[in-house]
Amino acid sequence: MAAAALVLSALPALAAPASAVTYGTPVISLSASYLSGAIGATGDPTVTVTVSQSGADVSALTVAASASSRTAVAKTTDVAVAGTTGSRTLTVAARGVGYTDLTIKVTGLGGRTATKTLHYAASAAVQHAADARYLTGSSDASAAVDAGGGYIVVADDESNVLRLYDRSASGAPVRTWDFSSALGVSKEIDIEAASRVGNTIYWLGSLGNNKDGEIKPDRATLFTTTITGSGAGTQLALGGSYKGLRADLIAWDTANGNRYGFAAGAAAGEIPKQVDGFNVEGLEFAPGSTTTAYVGFRAPLVPPANGGKALLVPVTNVDRLAGGSVHATFGTPITLDLGGLSIRDIRKNAADQYLIVAGSWAADDNSDPYALYRWTGQSADAPVKVADLPTSDAGGWEAVVDVPDLTVPGARAQLITDDGSADLYNDGTAAKDLTHAEWKKSRTTWFTVA
Repeated sequence: MAAAALVLSALPALAAPASAVTYGTPVISLSASYLSGAIGATGDPTVTVTVSQSGADVSALTVAASASSRTAVAKTTDVAVAGTTGSRTLTVAARGVGYTDLTIKVTGLGGRTATKTLHYAASAAVQHAADARYLTGSSDASAAVDAGGGYIVVADDESNVLRLYDRSASGAPVRTWDFSSALGVSKEIDIEAASRVGNTIYWLGSLGNNKDGEIKPDRATLFTTTITGSGAGTQLALGGSYKGLRADLIAWDTANGNRYGFAAGAAAGEIPKQVDGFNVEGLEFAPGSTTTAYVGFRAPLVPPANGGKALLVPVTNVDRLAGGSVHATFGTPITLDLGGLSIRDIRKNAADQYLIVAGSWAADDNSDPYALYRWTGQSADAPVKVADLPTSDAGGWEAVVDVPDLTVPGARAQLITDDGSADLYNDGTAAKDLTHAEWKKSRTTWFTVA
């Protein structure tokens, strides 16, 4: 017996069978639980899926959609997951307009699984879809400036938040700023215009009453930010501010015989978006100047009637207003024939070539005409229409980011829509009222302008 025991003890230990390996439960997480897309879109926003499993190589884990609550919007086969590491990229190709909940499942070794729910919303196809991108997190884009390095800073007329976006991609902002507290404002500034000179960006509220005709002092705010860096590394710091431009414009017009009816248009009870209202939506510097800026009006038209001309008022000391104690001074007003439309944005390049986004003065103008004009910036020169802008899609054209060299054939400019009043998902809800910021979005599109 002793000899037998000795022989057995000398035998090598057998390896444990593979079935004895214990794997933990897989773990799955999503970088966002809400995602918006558009039918036929190029480069829709994505979600990062992070997966792991104790005892397993992550490359052996599979990730896929396993269920959809509304297949008319997106089926499981419309969900694509790329990558083999612990961090993977998920995209959805929209099939129809509306909402669906997609179940995203990770299958690990040992047959173990885990799931997460992705709440998905899809909007309709648009014209120029290949050139369209969607800026998510906000739906009321109202002004934008080029930050350099392929990024833009975008203002929103429903909040005071400034957002930094990659101008070539759809998705959420990479950085945000809100200077409300430092500016001493508690309500929306209704930022509608912006212009950059060097490293200073000027931001301007609409100066008008709210939609109910109530006078809201915060809307009279002009403020500056100093920009440093560029691209994804862009930073903004608050400069100065001035809240007297509305009052200065009204006093100047009154002293000159109420030529433009500013006092009447800005009176309590008067809504700003009427043909004889008081409402600013454009700001850009005069040719060759860093001190005189044109303030562009959505209302009034001159004369205040359909077919009237758009109004620009030069502020000749805008560089001294923010943080200073001086009042605004004004140059000779300029009126432009934009085919009965008014100014929704105005932007120039270093060669003093201007583009003007022209639209209706009306409040509910999604179906009204929009057009793009080029101009020299000189009062004696008439603007020239470049193109009629499409109006069959949701939203109104609100901003032009920058102006290319208009002498170069095929030169293109990027325009942005305000989609705040749009019913993006056919559920009767305006985009500005959506519960989840990830479902709010504005659209950018490139147009040939030369």
